Amino acid sequence: MRIVQELESCPPDLAAAVVALGAFDGIHLGHRAILGTTVARGKARGIQAVVCTFDRHPMEVLQPDRAPLPITTLAERLDLIAQTGVDLTLVLTFTPVLAAVEPEVFVKDVIVGRLHAREVVVGFNHTFGRRARGDTALLRSLGDRVGLVTHVVPPILVDGIPVSSSEIRAALREGDVGRAARYLGRPYSIGGTVMRGAGRGRTLGFPTANLDPERPLLVPIGVYACRAEFDGQLRPAVVNVGVRPTFGENDLAVEAYLMDLSRDLYGVQLRLHFVKRLRGEQKFRSVDELRAQIGRDVDAARQAL
Repeated sequence: MRIVQELESCPPDLAAAVVALGAFDGIHLGHRAILGTTVARGKARGIQAVVCTFDRHPMEVLQPDRAPLPITTLAERLDLIAQTGVDLTLVLTFTPVLAAVEPEVFVKDVIVGRLHAREVVVGFNHTFGRRARGDTALLRSLGDRVGLVTHVVPPILVDGIPVSSSEIRAALREGDVGRAARYLGRPYSIGGTVMRGAGRGRTLGFPTANLDPERPLLVPIGVYACRAEFDGQLRPAVVNVGVRPTFGENDLAVEAYLMDLSRDLYGVQLRLHFVKRLRGEQKFRSVDELRAQIGRDVDAARQAL
């Protein structure tokens, strides 16, 4: 997949395309339906499948105090988009200037004028343009005027609930990583670099990899069964997200005990895929109590995984 940053970098001779439009935070099942429709329509017409998305969630610009934390980084989004078979993704930096563009102008100048769209694909609740005035009804109306076919993808229901980024965040806030995974179509994950910690895990008999996350976690403090991914391999893991109250600490840490692994991982890029929340974090009266509980957590994680 080719990635183009900003409209000015779009090749002037870009071929005709089917264009998917959206923020696509998380690339959940609803997003994948939009992207799958785009790829299918592109193949049916023998033209490119193109995605137009944004760097920075629009809320970060329009209402920063209410902006949601991202489910995925831009790099993760682009990787997941590429896996759907899209040919090209245009990434627009969302700015106040872009937010002020009227929807009619955006369709005429960007979607049709620069991306040469013959068809456009959006989700059922998509809005765009100044004051979010552009909706699916306006998009259909504008499309009829300029010969642009509009496809509106209906909501994808899981457990009777329409899948959305907000529902995923709500599930993660509750620690229900299983429900979030059903909405995403894959486990919620976080990546980062393994850094040196205090080394207490090793003295307890459970050496941990201390992760420096690449973005804020959306899950609450607690202990989780995870699959840890590094160097092309997956390992079962018990992950503690918390402040280590037994040792009187206050800084949030992400510590992963990778089962049946003896090597250290300092400096390695590690990704944690959250499968199940095992329990909340708690303060133990002694190190021996903590060690015994970690042993039980390992057994529970093996069973969950």
